[in-house]
Amino acid sequence: MQLGGQTPLKLTRPLEAAGVTILGTSPDSIDAAEDRKRFEEIARELGIAQPPSGTATKLPEAIAVAERVGYPVLVRPSYVLGGRAMEIVYDTAQLRDYFARAALVSEDRPVLIDRFLEDAFEADVDAISDGTNVVIGGVMQHIEDAGIHSGDSACVLPPYRISKAHQDVMRRHTVAFAHRLGVKGLINVQFALKDGIVYVLEVNPRASRTIPFISKAIGVQLASLAARVMAGESLADVGYTTEIVPSYFSVKEAVFPFNKFREFDPVLGPEMRSTGEVMGIADSFGVAFSKAQLGAGNGLPLEGAVLITVNEHDKPTAADLAVRFKAMGYHLMATIGTARFLEARGLEVELVRKVHEGRPNLMDKLVNGQVQLLINTPLGKHAQMDDYSMRQAAIALKVPYTTTLSAASAACDAIAALRTGVPGVQSLQEWHAALGRGRAAH
Repeated sequence: MQLGGQTPLKLTRPLEAAGVTILGTSPDSIDAAEDRKRFEEIARELGIAQPPSGTATKLPEAIAVAERVGYPVLVRPSYVLGGRAMEIVYDTAQLRDYFARAALVSEDRPVLIDRFLEDAFEADVDAISDGTNVVIGGVMQHIEDAGIHSGDSACVLPPYRISKAHQDVMRRHTVAFAHRLGVKGLINVQFALKDGIVYVLEVNPRASRTIPFISKAIGVQLASLAARVMAGESLADVGYTTEIVPSYFSVKEAVFPFNKFREFDPVLGPEMRSTGEVMGIADSFGVAFSKAQLGAGNGLPLEGAVLITVNEHDKPTAADLAVRFKAMGYHLMATIGTARFLEARGLEVELVRKVHEGRPNLMDKLVNGQVQLLINTPLGKHAQMDDYSMRQAAIALKVPYTTTLSAASAACDAIAALRTGVPGVQSLQEWHAALGRGRAAH
């Protein structure tokens, strides 16, 4: 049941009731992790922080919960796959709209409402438990900001912006959950780090989509070992007793179908939209990220012009990025609000009109091949039509683009690394041989 994702988890109770033996983690433990109230009780019992949250089956209840935990909130139906119908809601009007449009609720299927942790780092931790001992498979940091579905976010192993102390907190919490839930096999725990506090977002007593990535990164077939553990062997029996932390960086990047489905806006959010994954490995984060981008068909420009148009909240971070691009010799373009912000900080910027402001405008710049990289973050809770058209044009014209500043920063790191020389190529077998079974985390 553990290796099929969310759908088999829903079948465990009916199968158990029909007399079928469930190997590995028990159906009751699976339910404890899936049931919001039971899970909250377990987290409180273990002393592990959670974002303020609640559940609701009716709109008035939802409004009360949202006002209690504080906007913005992340809302989603129970027992969903791939973040379907999951949204970030910023006010009561938007919450009313969500219930009218997306929420199919009942006493058995309430809507889950969590305080959305803005500007947080997210991380996934995968581990194997034999019921007695727990060994971490890997700690992966999401490159995109909190609020992007884990399946759509690029991630890196080992983390590059989470301290070892905070990683160790995540490891301890993962082990505690595995013991408390009586896990036998794989477990995945998703965390958020904000203001120095590690919050647990959810626990999945099953294999996550990250297992193939981690297995390739550390040279250990985690799914195979987990199957043996579920069948009764111990971690000592299967020879996996210590976490392997590679000395190199592995980056997973999501692959999206937007070039084939042009009607969809490529802005990322809580609902999963990727259709595949690629992986890059290198001795530095920048080179590993650049390899992953090449694999995903997002080759990064080593020179040219960068067009920056971001929302008010993102402008300070965008200014820091603009300084880095300028130092590497890139020509800076920006729409009026962003341009004024950058110019006030001493940066020379070419002002580019939005479509409704006349011509020549940003669409002309894209069509004429004058933009080599687009950095665009949507304005507030509703992306403007100019933004949508611009992103669609970037896809059609194969101009690399990013809709999050965290990904733009990673792209900047990658470009800086690429400008120092052509990345080397090694097979997975060569990386694993150099790993020498890695170095222990503790």
